[in-house]
Amino acid sequence: MLEKSIENYEETRFNNTHREITILTMYIYNVTINIDESVHEEWLTWMETHIPEVLNTGRFLSAKLTQVLVDEEMGGVTYSVQYTAATREDLDDYYTFDADNLRNNGLKKFADKMITFRTELKVINEFYPTTTSN
Repeated sequence: MLEKSIENYEETRFNNTHREITILTMYIYNVTINIDESVHEEWLTWMETHIPEVLNTGRFLSAKLTQVLVDEEMGGVTYSVQYTAATREDLDDYYTFDADNLRNNGLKKFADKMITFRTELKVINEFYPTTTSN
């Protein structure tokens, strides 16, 4: 099913050397979280199960957990989780059927110890090196 979903959103383009490349239209659902240091380790452990729960909804292809490398004036540690969706419909279905329940699990557990905000990104193009050097 996932392969069929991806195939429907492929677009063929030609790069500047006239080689055919395939572009996939995808969406990134980005959740940025600032977590209080008093629950930081507990939160990281919880995320090891939370991220797979989000992926197991079937709405996303993959996820990346990254630490934002900035000193926060408000304190805490900041992270970004980037979930990749193959289609806009997958992202909308996540909001409709899954998001509230999964968000509430985190709110119940960490309530006033975390601040989150969410953004959506549409992948327009991906670029890769055209030459290699050592």
